[in-house]
Order: sequence, then structure tokens, then C-alpha cells
Amino acid sequence: MNKLIVNNFYASQLLDDCKQRIRTTKTMWSHLERGSSPVDWCESNYSITPMIAEFVNTFSNVLFFLFPPVLIHLFQDYSKFVNPGINILWVLLMVVGISSAYFHATLSLVGQLLDELAILWVFVAAIMMFLPKRYFPTFLHGNRRQLTLYLSILSLISTAFLVMHPAANAFALMTLTIPAFGFLYKELHRVKCARVYRLGLRCVAVCLMALFCWIVDRMFCDAWLSINFPYMHGVWHVLIFIASYTSLVLFAYVHVAEERPDQKPQLKYWPVNEFELGIPYVSIKHPCAREKDLAI
Repeated sequence: MNKLIVNNFYASQLLDDCKQRIRTTKTMWSHLERGSSPVDWCESNYSITPMIAEFVNTFSNVLFFLFPPVLIHLFQDYSKFVNPGINILWVLLMVVGISSAYFHATLSLVGQLLDELAILWVFVAAIMMFLPKRYFPTFLHGNRRQLTLYLSILSLISTAFLVMHPAANAFALMTLTIPAFGFLYKELHRVKCARVYRLGLRCVAVCLMALFCWIVDRMFCDAWLSINFPYMHGVWHVLIFIASYTSLVLFAYVHVAEERPDQKPQLKYWPVNEFELGIPYVSIKHPCAREKDLAI
């Protein structure tokens, strides 16, 4: 009799464990379902095609796909002679675009997390690469490799926390975005090149316009719906990409100017250098250029 009771007890425990695993599996898969994200933007869902939840918000990420390959090409010398890690930033911008497009196409919780975490890692990678050494904690003694290690560990912990608490993502990103562009504006006052300063002012202005679009889309959706233009979040995508890649170009310039001034960085524009509304990039002096000139 006792044996039967024990067997029934273990059978009951096994059944409960199986049920719990099934519930956990269902919960995990439910995060991939369309509409599982608590976030929904002003644009009407599935109004253009039944395959894509927010059509304009999805395809407004197109710049995240078009520009990074061009930037990888323009920054060839920078990558070769200064820091190849610059290409990681351009690739991460593409990851942001892919994640954002997936999120707005499905409005799934997994898409939301991928979108927000990709942005977080762009911030982290930029800090690792461009933070001026005068801002390093004293215990690092100006060692950028140690900074990268500590920030990587902190980012992994933050990523795990934000996955468990998705509601904190928006707060975390806002607390990073505004100080980042404030920091950029402060650093511009140290730059002696008028062309760089002008680009910096345009970058900050575009960032403020992007934040304005994000806010009015969330707070005044009814007003935009009344005039049949619920697409301010799509405008945000375009503006924030311009502000993001421009700020990375500026930080790349400042980094070389401060830590490797012998390479004489120059801010240039493609396709026409004289036209300052083209695609900006940083040109550097070839490390062997001086020796070649002397030989001639």
C-alpha cells in the first residue's frame, strides 16, 4: 500500500512537471506571435497588406540597409589604419534596421526586444570605441581594452535584465539617447574645425526633430489620425538614422583628432566634397605618406 502511494506521488509530480514545461514552452512561443508586444504605434495595423502590421514603419527602416555598405566603403582607410572596429558599428546599424523592420512587421515581443537591445549595443560599442580617455575611471589608467571588457560584462548583465523586464527598455534607451547627444554637443566646443562644428550642429538639430516625432506619435496619435497621417514614427526612423550615423562619424573624427593627431583627420563628403549635405566620412593621412613625400 505504501509503495502504491509513493508511486502515485511521483507520478503526480512528474505530471505536474510536464504541465509546467508545456506552459513554459507555450509562453516562450507566444512571445513570437504577432501582436504579442504591448507596444503599438499610431499607424493602423494591417491597413495596406495582411502580411505586415505597420507597413510604413517597417519600410521606413530602409536607410539602415542602404547607408552602412556605403559607409564601410568610405571608411576603408579608417578601418585599415585606425580601428577596424568601426565596421562593427555600421553592421550593428544594419542589425538595428533588421530588428526594427521585423518588430513593426509583426509587433511581436521578440521583435520589440531585438529592436531595443540592438540599439543598446550600438550605444555600448560606440562608448567602447570613442569615449575620450580623459573620461575613463582612474582605475583603468587609460586602458581601452579594460574599458571594453568591463562594458561588455555590464552590457551582458543589462541585456539579461532588459529581456526579463522589457518595460524598462524604453526608459533605458531614453536615458542614453539624450545624454549622448548632449555629450556630443559639449565635445563640439573642443573642435577647431568649422566644418566639423557645422555638421555637429546639424546632427543635434536632427536628433531633436527625431525625438519630437517620437513623442508626438505617442502622445497625439488621434490628431495625426484625424488628418490621415499616422506616420510620425516612420519619420522618426529616417531622422534617427541620420542623427545616429552622423554622430558616429563625428565621434570617429574626434577620436582620431585627440588620440592620433599625426594622422590629420579630415571631414569629407561623398559624392561631392564641397556639398556639405552629402554623406560625411572621415579621411585620414596615410601613415606612410610623409616618408613617401620625403623620398620624392
